[in-house]
Amino acid sequence: MQQAPADRRSTYLAALTQEIERKLQKALISPGQRPELLQKLFADVALEIEDRARDIILKKDEDEIASADDGTENLCFYDVLADFYVEAPGSGKNILDLIVQLWSQSFVSHIFALLFHKWLFEVSVETSEVQLRYGSALVQGASNVFWIDIQANRRRFFSLFSYLLEEVALVPDRSHKISLQARRDLYLLLSRFLFFYNLDDLLEPFLKQFPAYQNAFLVGGPEDIFVIELADQLQKLKVEPVLLHYLSRMGALKGLELRMATITRLKACLYSFTSPGGPMYPTRGVRHAAWDTLDLLFPVGRYPRHVISVFFRLLYPCPPKTTWEKRQNVPSDDLPVKPITLQKEVSRF
Repeated sequence: MQQAPADRRSTYLAALTQEIERKLQKALISPGQRPELLQKLFADVALEIEDRARDIILKKDEDEIASADDGTENLCFYDVLADFYVEAPGSGKNILDLIVQLWSQSFVSHIFALLFHKWLFEVSVETSEVQLRYGSALVQGASNVFWIDIQANRRRFFSLFSYLLEEVALVPDRSHKISLQARRDLYLLLSRFLFFYNLDDLLEPFLKQFPAYQNAFLVGGPEDIFVIELADQLQKLKVEPVLLHYLSRMGALKGLELRMATITRLKACLYSFTSPGGPMYPTRGVRHAAWDTLDLLFPVGRYPRHVISVFFRLLYPCPPKTTWEKRQNVPSDDLPVKPITLQKEVSRF
């Protein structure tokens, strides 16, 4: 007798859970192989789901054909497993226990953030001490996976970012489920990647939900904190298409009421990308984009700025070729290792 689509889905996801648990147990008892095993498990969890597995997960009958227009063509394993651990909280308990035992290992926070970001806010009723640990691990893991997207100029983890922004940061009842320090760190994290994931249309409601900071009298209000985090993020970017994308979204800052110290900091950041030399050694495209952003955000003094720039360009020697030019071709493989797909290991379902 053929299984109903819902039963096939539950069986499949339970099999995936058992496979993840098995790999975590193997990592726990194999210290020498632990880093490699955890790295491969992370790559598996972040992998996009093939068509046949997607049909099972979406409760489709076997004779139905997957459509590329159903909005699930980029569905990843972590998306469906995160939902599964909310629907059946007990299913992920063993995995969570193993993750806690491996807290200090590389890629464990990545795996926790991908699999349990929804569980943490929709199910977990742990003590405040445990919530502090979970909240810190979530922020650390999310930051790591977002940087993987940055380095590859991909948005594989968009659904994770979107959930943390729209379903947590903008929903006080959920954001208050983690400790105040973790909540502050989460808002700073979202500030750094908001433009990258093209969700700057939510900037205004996002700023309204900012938690209070102890040093607010020094750095200013939510707008100032957001711009400071954004400026720091810009100076860390080394992938040209990503930096150009950030600069193209900076128009969203127009109209924000900022302190003079914050304005000076933002101007200094943008000026650092207008010079062909150090410390940033930007490409020609980045320099032009930085000038355009300066002119857009600070139209007063536009012409004097350009005159001074031309004068100093006459004195500045031609810069050597740097890593900026060497990183024009962003690698297409955005995961740290080639995954051993989970779907092949549970293909019998």
